[in-house]
Amino acid sequence: MGYRAVDEGIVRRLAEIVGEEWVSTDQEKIKAYSYDEVHPQFWDRPYLGEVLVLPRTAQEVSRIMRLANEEMIPVVPRGAGTGLSGGCVPALGGIILSLERMNSILEIDAVNMVAVVEPGVITAEINKALSGTGLFYAGDPCSGDVSTIGGNVATNAGGNRVVKYGTTGDNVLGLEVVLPDGSILQLGGKRRKDAAGFDLVHLLVGSEGTLGVITKVILKLVPAPKGFAALLAPFGSAEEAVEMVFKISSRLGVLPSSVEFMDRRAMELASRYLQAELPGLGAEASLIVEVDGESEEALSSLYERVGELCLEGGAIDVFVAEDARTRQEVWRARKAIPEAVMHFYRFYAKEDISVPTSEVPRLIRAVEEVCAPLKLDFANFGHVGDGNVHVNVLVPDERSSWRDDLERARAELYRRVKEMGGTLTGEHGVGLKRRDYLPIFLEEPHIELLRRIKRAFDPNMILNPGKVIP
Repeated sequence: MGYRAVDEGIVRRLAEIVGEEWVSTDQEKIKAYSYDEVHPQFWDRPYLGEVLVLPRTAQEVSRIMRLANEEMIPVVPRGAGTGLSGGCVPALGGIILSLERMNSILEIDAVNMVAVVEPGVITAEINKALSGTGLFYAGDPCSGDVSTIGGNVATNAGGNRVVKYGTTGDNVLGLEVVLPDGSILQLGGKRRKDAAGFDLVHLLVGSEGTLGVITKVILKLVPAPKGFAALLAPFGSAEEAVEMVFKISSRLGVLPSSVEFMDRRAMELASRYLQAELPGLGAEASLIVEVDGESEEALSSLYERVGELCLEGGAIDVFVAEDARTRQEVWRARKAIPEAVMHFYRFYAKEDISVPTSEVPRLIRAVEEVCAPLKLDFANFGHVGDGNVHVNVLVPDERSSWRDDLERARAELYRRVKEMGGTLTGEHGVGLKRRDYLPIFLEEPHIELLRRIKRAFDPNMILNPGKVIP
């Protein structure tokens, strides 16, 4: 595709749409908006947008898209920039479309148990707004305090509660979407069932900003649990820890709300980073199991049974956090791991492997086998309850071959994950980072179908070009 550069005339027309103060060509500002949480050093060249635009309404987004489509200018939608796949990197320049100003919670409908929100709403703010209503939004990505709901929907984010409540997409009932030609579509709605035509809502969910720009989200709500309790259980092996996932689910009679896994190195990194002596430090693997309940009595019974099951299954000990403060401390360790990786290692690859839960021990062994010949460190953690492990491949020194070594490790790891019936991303998305590895997992007819869907929505290929599809 031959794309047009953004010139002064285009900048003026964009300013006419959103106002001069919401358009910027300042290079420092554009640089700040041109990357996500994938460090710029990961890329083999710099990626920069040409102009930053911050619309406030769907109508403004529509006019921007119509202009870009007519003039053949790439547009890259952006939420909070917390993604881990390079999904909002302007790979071909053009317009950076930041949705941060579209940040209103438009409606809480208690009767229909839905919330209607704009894409720039910070995810954690939704449950704050629901306080006192008896309702609860179950989506819980670990970045929820800083990520936006629009970004969650675009990547079909998972998080800690998928094992019980599902992914972001499982909690989306409807969308308002602006297509590349500027058309505004209303998809789905407050209704729980809809069999009229293709399910376009869930085609757009997880499409990573390549098919349309999300401007409104209708979220399913559930009754708020009366309380939560978390347990941290260290084990002597990953096999013992993963075996507990099956035992808890089958013998407890109810699903835990979260089951998280951390290997020894991940716990050690978190401990060093937090400068805290964490429970179970030194164990080969640790689980965080969180349960929620409808009453204090039910909750107490649940976590006692989980603790007993863990001890029966070989846990070295069980540490219970039944009040909000101690629960926060347990989760603080888990959520500190990504920050610890970036603090202690200059070069790394953060992966988002998803395998059948029974294959997690095999995955952990494979990571070690892949990293050892290349003299790479590793740390594994993540949502073992649904088989989604964040494999971190770490370069322990300043070697000049760091990028080649990481790519060799990733390619071999992906090959093995394919053999396990897994995939290269469970919740972070393909983006730019994993695009060229997609053919390992998808056959050519599948990829060609993705291309045809993309062309049907975006024949001029202006919306987030260069992402997802090889």
